[in-house]
Amino acid sequence: MNWLELAVEASHEASEAAYAVMSRHASGGVSIEEPFAQDRDGENARIDYSRPVTLRAYLPVDGAEAACARAIEDGLWLLSRIDIQGIGEVSRRELKEEDWANAWKAHYHTRKIGQRLVIKPSWLEYSPAGDEVVVELDPGMAFGTGLHPTTETCLKLLEDLVHGGERVLDLGTGSGILSLAAAGLGCGPILALDVEPIAVQTAAANMATLGDRVTVRRGSLPLDPHPGPLPEGAATQRFELVLANIIARVLTELAHELAAVLAPGGKLLASGIIDEHEAEVLAAFQAAGLAIDRRVQAGDWVTLVASRAD
Repeated sequence: MNWLELAVEASHEASEAAYAVMSRHASGGVSIEEPFAQDRDGENARIDYSRPVTLRAYLPVDGAEAACARAIEDGLWLLSRIDIQGIGEVSRRELKEEDWANAWKAHYHTRKIGQRLVIKPSWLEYSPAGDEVVVELDPGMAFGTGLHPTTETCLKLLEDLVHGGERVLDLGTGSGILSLAAAGLGCGPILALDVEPIAVQTAAANMATLGDRVTVRRGSLPLDPHPGPLPEGAATQRFELVLANIIARVLTELAHELAAVLAPGGKLLASGIIDEHEAEVLAAFQAAGLAIDRRVQAGDWVTLVASRAD
């Protein structure tokens, strides 16, 4: 089977909205190529915020690709008309099966983030030094490679928030990168949720080695017990650490549900917030009884650490 690739450049601020539009119609997934610069020795890649992100959506050439491609192009055009700036023109090319399977791999590299975490693609070799925690993943076509500023900030904050044994809810897990990091740092049982089937598939594959320490399933809040049991130790549906690297609108809509699943003394790590929408999130969190403990900004993206005010 051949595949149709739709590629578009977008600003960092517009990348998540563009990803949401493309992933809705791309059954072959969407890859996100962050521009980066490396040190002279080729290590420690860093995002180049002066350059745009490249998103690539993949559609099987099966007779339905024309309608899906048109839906993606129309959706991106609409975004550019409703205050989402920085979305370029869409280009197309057709790929053979083997080219599609490897198209995104060239854009991922081993990176150290924070003091201990090292993000390593599954097909590369790396020997950890000292107390480094290696997070190995195959990002596939799911969001979450450690390159986006929201993911990077969450990873850095996890090093401070994890003390060992915490029950974790990872909402919008994407590739599973935050769950993998939390597990590597010593967290206890983890429940990883995503509404996108391809993300659930990718995250489950990445976390297969964790065994019964993690449960990956499709879903959101409020928690639905019917698809399967919660991880051992999380039967109370309360978590000491809730990870929600999603978008401001969803954080606002789910503020009360996020507060409800926090255990006493627990922490909410909320990210994916463009600074112009921060006030809406803060108002929703306050109404839900959440107090802000810490705020970190990277470019136009804001990450919040919150706890229950009661």
